[in-house]
Amino acid sequence: MSRLPAPIHVLERGWLSSNNILLFEGDSAVLVDTGYVSHADQTVALVRSALDGCPLTDIVNTHSHSDHIGGNAAVQRAFGCRITVPAGMHDAVQQWDENALLLSVAKQTGERFTADAKIHPGFERDMGGMHWQALAAPGHDMDALMFFNREHGVLISGDALWREGFGILFADVLGTGDGIGEARRTLDVIARLPVRHVIPGHGAPFVEVDEALAAAYARLRAFEEDGSRMARNAIRGCVTFSLLDMRRIALADLPGWLDSTPLFRIANERFLNETPERLADWLVDSLVKAGVAKREGDWLVAA
Repeated sequence: MSRLPAPIHVLERGWLSSNNILLFEGDSAVLVDTGYVSHADQTVALVRSALDGCPLTDIVNTHSHSDHIGGNAAVQRAFGCRITVPAGMHDAVQQWDENALLLSVAKQTGERFTADAKIHPGFERDMGGMHWQALAAPGHDMDALMFFNREHGVLISGDALWREGFGILFADVLGTGDGIGEARRTLDVIARLPVRHVIPGHGAPFVEVDEALAAAYARLRAFEEDGSRMARNAIRGCVTFSLLDMRRIALADLPGWLDSTPLFRIANERFLNETPERLADWLVDSLVKAGVAKREGDWLVAA
């Protein structure tokens, strides 16, 4: 794999926290995304070690989900930096609208912060001594941004493109918009760019851009053909995420937890029409078979 340009330092995280991307320029740095709130102390420690005394001037977020903004407040306290968010999420952040930020919808948490600035699609700025263009990246999050450096062909894609897919299409699952169509348009934008390196929100940076795009388009087609597959993907993904944070949940409590979480209840009602008990049975079997969870007595435990 070819190397990323020297100013870019990627702190690859697990799936509970998004990757943290430090962009160095001289004696200062900018941080893209800050992980989940329960990892905030770890995020501060990792960033402090990577900075090695270098001041952090700015946090820039790709989108508003809890695993990307959860460390904003802690990092700002630790380093006294500014916070810049995509323009589309600015009002939700300033008002701390937990429904719009998908916190209450998916029973996730986040520490409140205030944005100092907002960035619109098409806006250009220098970060790490490199010139970046902000590109609209709707689909997983309708207000998300990607950042592209044309000189080196580097794309900071957030959750719009991973090596093996993309983030959950919440708008389709919740019935609030056309996430599939918007995600396809975002992939089309990426396909037209001279991208040589992708730094995703989760997983290692990669150069297999064509392969990743092909996998993402294939997943979109599968979701279009079978909405229940998209709903089950969303439930599996979000429950896995929650398990990484909680570490375990009582099997007896799982049906009630699924039914009381708006995201899971709506996904079930719109696409699956299962009882909470049957949905929980399917989910446990699916997570165990995938190796991301295991049964330990009366508990479902993160593997």
